[in-house]
Amino acid sequence: MDHVIPATMYPSSCDTFVALPPSTEGQHIVFGKNSDRPCDEVQEVVYFPARDYEAGEKVECTYIEIEQATHTYAVVLSRPAWLWGAEMGANEHQVCIGNEAVWGRESADDEEALLGMDLVRLGLERADTAERAVDVITALLEKYGQGGSCMEDESGFTYHNSFLISDRKEAWLLETSGKYWAAENVEDGYRNISNEYGITTKIDKEHPGMREYARSQGWWDGKTQFSFAQVYSFLTTARIEASGSRYCEGKNLLEKSNGHITADTMMDILRDKESGINMEGMFMTTGSMVSMIPKDPALPGVHYFTATPDPERSVFKPFIFVNGIKQLKLTCSPSYGLDDPVKKKPRFQSKPDRKHPLFIKHEVVAAIIETTKERGKKITENLRQLEKDKMAEMENILSNGVQDSTLVVNLFTNSVQEEMTVYSKS
Repeated sequence: MDHVIPATMYPSSCDTFVALPPSTEGQHIVFGKNSDRPCDEVQEVVYFPARDYEAGEKVECTYIEIEQATHTYAVVLSRPAWLWGAEMGANEHQVCIGNEAVWGRESADDEEALLGMDLVRLGLERADTAERAVDVITALLEKYGQGGSCMEDESGFTYHNSFLISDRKEAWLLETSGKYWAAENVEDGYRNISNEYGITTKIDKEHPGMREYARSQGWWDGKTQFSFAQVYSFLTTARIEASGSRYCEGKNLLEKSNGHITADTMMDILRDKESGINMEGMFMTTGSMVSMIPKDPALPGVHYFTATPDPERSVFKPFIFVNGIKQLKLTCSPSYGLDDPVKKKPRFQSKPDRKHPLFIKHEVVAAIIETTKERGKKITENLRQLEKDKMAEMENILSNGVQDSTLVVNLFTNSVQEEMTVYSKS
């Protein structure tokens, strides 16, 4: 039976992008994502080092406990501060993943299972290539399912998930409906996703029962050419129309820079408010990420995160995987400290204060930018100059590598401190 939720319940939110040669400048893959979440939700940027585990150990995700892998890779994550998983992130092998909420013919389950955001983190912790991340996520999906509220204080807000996953050589689009899924390999050019199904007839991997299930539900006659998007999604809803518009706008913005897409290009796209990609309102862009991944395995990837709302008023700060990185305290929520997994609280009570130090400073200055034109303009110019200087430094590293890891082990934290200094002088 088709599951219908009023359009007012759907946030038209989130956009994820990837660009591969020849659409990019140089031999780089550029990944970007805006995380659009409730406007009062804090998003933190956190780091977890690689770890080994004993056979049989468990890991407690946002709602359920599952079997832990014997080894997890180092990850940097941008995540809503109340949960275990992540909206987006990268790992030490330069795999990047972002997820999107999608709704379709199949009811999204409110029974607590793995959130799509849990699957983002699990994919990053357990896969050293984009294709392996597809395999990890789909195996976990089939074993444990997806479900549970995706908002801290809203018990009925559930959705299915799509994922855009990239590494040094390619990207994969993975779309799910319950336990069923389809995946498409993207080897060149560019691709973007919003809150709608986008895989049509090019399906490179799939759940073995996906087509037969659709036929048994009367969604597909078993004869016409199979399109995952057409079969598994609603044909028309207000939410799909809104996300479809954003999808088209994002695709057009990528096309304008086709052949010359850089980190700057991706940041400009994520900052674009006219398209709706940089969202404002009850649901807004609460965190943003851009990654530059060289195809050359000898060179490091550079991952930029804002850790603050509205990329137009935020600084993209660089992170590079090296040994010895400590937890990123200035962008880590204080409500449960640095322990992992998350220390849960009774749900649907009053929210604790989850604002991290950078968020607190940013919130004050964002109000100044909004209300004081000349002063706000000067602050924004100073923030952009800081970002520009950092990106110039990173261009050298992207070309020549890290010569001394001690100089970049605190790169992200130092960049946050410099941003906070700009705020303090404002």
